[in-house]
Amino acid sequence: MFTGIVQAIARIAAIHDSTDLRRLTLEFPAGFCQDLGLGASVSVDGVCLTVSARPTPTSAMFDLVRQSLNVTTLGGYAQGERVNVERAARYGAEIGGHPLSGHIDFAATLIDRRASDDNLVWRVAIAPDMRKYIFAKGYVAVHGASLTVSEVNRAEGWFEVWLIPETRRATVLADKRVGDRLNIEIERSTQVMVDTVRAAVHESLGRLQPLLQALLQEKGLALEDFVPPPTPPTPPR
Repeated sequence: MFTGIVQAIARIAAIHDSTDLRRLTLEFPAGFCQDLGLGASVSVDGVCLTVSARPTPTSAMFDLVRQSLNVTTLGGYAQGERVNVERAARYGAEIGGHPLSGHIDFAATLIDRRASDDNLVWRVAIAPDMRKYIFAKGYVAVHGASLTVSEVNRAEGWFEVWLIPETRRATVLADKRVGDRLNIEIERSTQVMVDTVRAAVHESLGRLQPLLQALLQEKGLALEDFVPPPTPPTPPR
């Protein structure tokens, strides 16, 4: 498990590709690899990777299978690029963001960025099948950084987040430009709640559900519009 608080920025020192595997060697800032062992988990731009060879004091190697390359942005990286990294959370550690699994749900496109005073506002496209899980004031992880959704438009398929100066300083997010791809992990408890409600509605309405959905669609509405958004959980301390 991870907390969504990026701990450092690492550099891709080497890439080795084979038929169904990509091997990354990352260089870390001093101290990051202390007590990091073979088999340990590290979040790399939000993707949970396993240390695949005994690490050095400043570097570690990770193997990515084809599924990870297909779902995330890691298949398009080049040597020298910088990435967000976070060590797996220790038991009892403070969770300053929200609990993350490191399992990416989809890769999204940054479709707009605009400055607002000292902040940076991003608009990010949402995959159609994931729109029902994104709520204003809820959580989302972008490249492994826990962020709060400021606004969402399911009809147009986007959400917005604000990047404060500290977030831009501590992560690689300030480097991203319109058109870049981003790793997105939705908040799991929200997903469970939404899926549970949808299953209950389906069971209650039965054969009437398709008809009701069609009628609502004519008005530009959806069943989800009549379900109150879930209250974001308070991160454990």
